[in-house]
Amino acid sequence: MAVQILLNVFLALVWMFLSNTFTGVGFITGYLLGLIMLYMMRHMFKSRFYLHRVWAVIKLFLLFFKELWNANVDVVKHAMKPKITMTPAFFAYPTELTADWEITLLSNLITLTPGTIVVHVSDDGKTLYIHAIDLDDVDEAIASIQNTFEKAIVEVTRT
Repeated sequence: MAVQILLNVFLALVWMFLSNTFTGVGFITGYLLGLIMLYMMRHMFKSRFYLHRVWAVIKLFLLFFKELWNANVDVVKHAMKPKITMTPAFFAYPTELTADWEITLLSNLITLTPGTIVVHVSDDGKTLYIHAIDLDDVDEAIASIQNTFEKAIVEVTRT
């Protein structure tokens, strides 16, 4: 992926020199032309086309902000209720992620979402122990994390 990005920047710089336009517009034009060239040559690279991964990162950020918003709304709803009706709970979340930084990213995304916090990661990195301030169904919470954050992380990190 890094080679493709550097090659695209190099093609943009070559375009600027060949067209003798040393402006931002010249660079963007060269970058877009290089992007088209790299897309046409995408089968020559071992990894997938880098814009797929860039798009996956953007989707991960958008997913996080959506979950952040929804969690904040839920926490505010609980705070505004005159009677406390929360059912806090700890649960074990089995993860399919293998790399340490993937597990760390998942833990951070869960912890940064209000209402949940990762309190421990098992020594083998296969289980996250999570505390939720309001948990009705453990299986639903596990499926929700698997179908949102973990799926998005796998899409970003795996080729």
